[in-house]
Amino acid sequence: MVRATALAWRWRRNPLRRRTDVLESWVGLAAVVLMLLAGPVTGWVTGSLAHEALRHTVREQHRHRHLVTATTLRALRGRPAETADRETTASREGHHRVVARWHGPDGKERSGVVSVRHRTRPGQPFPLWTDDHGQLSGRPLDYDTAAIHAGLAGAGAATVACGLVEAVRRLVVWRLMQRRYARWDRAWERAGQTWGRADAGS
Repeated sequence: MVRATALAWRWRRNPLRRRTDVLESWVGLAAVVLMLLAGPVTGWVTGSLAHEALRHTVREQHRHRHLVTATTLRALRGRPAETADRETTASREGHHRVVARWHGPDGKERSGVVSVRHRTRPGQPFPLWTDDHGQLSGRPLDYDTAAIHAGLAGAGAATVACGLVEAVRRLVVWRLMQRRYARWDRAWERAGQTWGRADAGS
């Protein structure tokens, strides 16, 4: 309500209104319009592009990742070692390490250290994701998760766009204030030169 009143005061004709007041009002109005237009458009475009890219990633992952059955050979103690590949489950907290054996999509038998969510006994089977070569791989991304990530990307882009518009508005208002203060300084300087003179009307 206070902002609306101040905006109306800047546009209303009165002897106290300055040119910078009108410019500041138009800058504020333009910023609001840009936020209402640029924010949703930027968010929609970014979300759509991200969704399409993520859908392609989902298709590729489902094409090249395979769910096989592994068999536990023995359990390992200690915390999982840090690995460079953050996508695999071998370094997740709360998982248990076991030595397991499995057959890859090519039919070759492989073995290695695997992280499982629940403790397994030797000889107990469990599901495991591998790539085309039978190497350990993370669970493929699903379409619902991809849609959520795309929505978050679109919302983030819209927020950033509105933030940039607001930053530009603040910069322009700051420049207008600098011009206003400079005019006041010049006006006070002129007034100081004639202050107290009878012929100056002061």
